[in-house]
Amino acid sequence: MQSNKKIVLTKIQFKDKDALAIGFKFAEETKALVKQINGIQWSTTNNTYFVLKEKHSINMLFNHFKPHGYFVDYSAFTKPSSRVYKEPRKLRLQASMKQMHASLPLSFRELLRDYTGFLKSKRLSQSTIKSYGYFVLRFLDFYKPKVIKDLKKRDLDKFFEVVLAGENFSISSHRQCVSALKYFISYCQLPELEADDLKRPKKSKKLPVVLSPNKIIILIQVTKNLKHRAIIGLLYSCGLRIGELLNLKLNALDFDRKQLNVRQSKGRKDRNVVMSEALKPLLLNYLNTYKPKHFVFEGRAGGPYAATSIRQFLKRSCQLAGITKKVTPHVLRHSYATHLMENGVGLRHIQLLLGHAKPETTMIYTHVAQRDLMQISSPLDTTVEAITKSHKQPQEVLLSRKLRD
Repeated sequence: MQSNKKIVLTKIQFKDKDALAIGFKFAEETKALVKQINGIQWSTTNNTYFVLKEKHSINMLFNHFKPHGYFVDYSAFTKPSSRVYKEPRKLRLQASMKQMHASLPLSFRELLRDYTGFLKSKRLSQSTIKSYGYFVLRFLDFYKPKVIKDLKKRDLDKFFEVVLAGENFSISSHRQCVSALKYFISYCQLPELEADDLKRPKKSKKLPVVLSPNKIIILIQVTKNLKHRAIIGLLYSCGLRIGELLNLKLNALDFDRKQLNVRQSKGRKDRNVVMSEALKPLLLNYLNTYKPKHFVFEGRAGGPYAATSIRQFLKRSCQLAGITKKVTPHVLRHSYATHLMENGVGLRHIQLLLGHAKPETTMIYTHVAQRDLMQISSPLDTTVEAITKSHKQPQEVLLSRKLRD
């Protein structure tokens, strides 16, 4: 590789914004190519050309220089960062996805359409199809100059390096991407690739965030809007996923039997959960006030309420309640499960109430339940107690030093 054919990307700050500095050995040809980059700017302070860092900046620069025989060194961005790329379905990616799709060759667009149909034939959920379609769209956009049949294992590795690692996707997104490409390889029957060769990274084993029962009550109390109070109360008291709450229809509420009927939730499963007696007056007040027609919680246009709206008002309510933990709607579900376990409800019953397919998923709450843990004595307390009892004349054992005058 020629020394003047190397581009080095590094991190800089421009007016408190993240930016990518574009380093290269001076050559008129290289300088002219750099100046063709969309959004390129010059920093006098850093004495370098740069672009503001966006989600696809590294991929864009890689594709800009690669056809001209340049090697792009982006190693500065492959190290773990505190910024984690959120799940694609939680972002407003429609505009960028449309641009990527429009830039694909016709054959690639047809392939993506057929791949989506293939996923539908597998009876995957709409959200899964959307996520898998996103990753395959990114993959096709990354390799659009190539012929799909010629792809090799190294091409997949490069995609994971530049896109997944370069843009710092989360581990869960990485696992989703591997699943998407496994289906893609299986569908295309690529001669140089085997779906089994793709390995998913191990899941991150993080303990769920949980609020105390008292904090839950305060959270509901400080929420001023009636609809918002009802949403928080129902999410917690029934342990619902946010998607389950948004899709609840009026006939799911069975006040006579004190049950909530959750239909076709994750894994296309139905389940019944116990409705809170304490929440019943609040729910009835909400229904009589807002008079929803189809869904329990409706937006202004009459369709399901927006998930982003729930996250926004939940954040405000947490601030009013003095809660410093990062609280999402799913934290209320985690809290529901943990509090059930601390109240002595069996693991199997909690599994059914949450709609978990495997008991292993539910068992994570055994690590955060505090009821039994709080009854364990510290070994220091045990030692002090034993020393105190060993003396004929009971005396207090002090741990603070006796300082001389």
